[in-house]
Amino acid sequence: MYDYIVQFMNKINQNEELEILRKINNNKINSQREIAKISGLSLGKLNYCLRALKQKGLIKYQNFKKNKNKKSYIYILTPKGIAHKTKLTINFMKRTMEEYEELKREIDKNK
Repeated sequence: MYDYIVQFMNKINQNEELEILRKINNNKINSQREIAKISGLSLGKLNYCLRALKQKGLIKYQNFKKNKNKKSYIYILTPKGIAHKTKLTINFMKRTMEEYEELKREIDKNK
């Protein structure tokens, strides 16, 4: 099962992975439905993503034992998850700047 999850996670867009990590880091979220809703992913895809992120050691989650709603969980980034999110953010910014420069060159060329 772990191999399948890792293979699936490798197919996930880095932007989606970054989005999930950002949502977990920035919000006090207690359900997969909330994360799916704000990230625009299906609940099934998010479930696989969260499992893979947990297997990779990037997030931790657990339910509240005394809570009547057993579907409520707390999701947190591990130190490894924070470092990975930072790396993904830097890569995203680099790609965005490269796209900007390419568009700028194209516009200048067409003037």
